[in-house]
Amino acid sequence: MSIEEAGTEEKPVEEKESREDLEQTVEAAEEVKEEKKPAEEREEEEEIVEERVYTVPLGRAWIAPHTKRSPRAMRMLKSFVERHMKVEGDSVKILNEVNERVWSKGIEKPPRRIRIRATKDTEGVVTVHLAEGS
Repeated sequence: MSIEEAGTEEKPVEEKESREDLEQTVEAAEEVKEEKKPAEEREEEEEIVEERVYTVPLGRAWIAPHTKRSPRAMRMLKSFVERHMKVEGDSVKILNEVNERVWSKGIEKPPRRIRIRATKDTEGVVTVHLAEGS
C-alpha cells in the first residue's frame, strides 16, 4: 500500500445532531450572552447604597518627578476615595474611563483635578466613574 492509497480511505459520515441537541446548544449560547452584559447594564442591576460626586485635587502629583506623575495621581485618587467613602483598598474599583482621563496627556502631565462619581454597592465595593459633563 503506497502513501497515496492510504490517504484515500473513506471515513464514515458522522450522524447529524438531533434537534434537541441543537436547542440545548442555542440555550447555552443565550446564557453566555446574558452573562456578558455591558458595564452599564450590570451597574443598574447592582443595588447602589451610596452615590457621591467629588472633585479630586491632584495638583500634589506634580511634586513627583516627571515620569512618576500619572501613577502618583492614580494612587492619590484611590486613597481619596478610600478616605471619603470609608472603605479599604481592595474594595475600590476605578473604571477604565477615569484611568484614561488621568493618563490622557501622558505620564508627565496628569490633570490638576478630576471630577468623579463614586458609587458604593451593598457589598461595600466602591466603583469610580467619571462625573457626567466632564
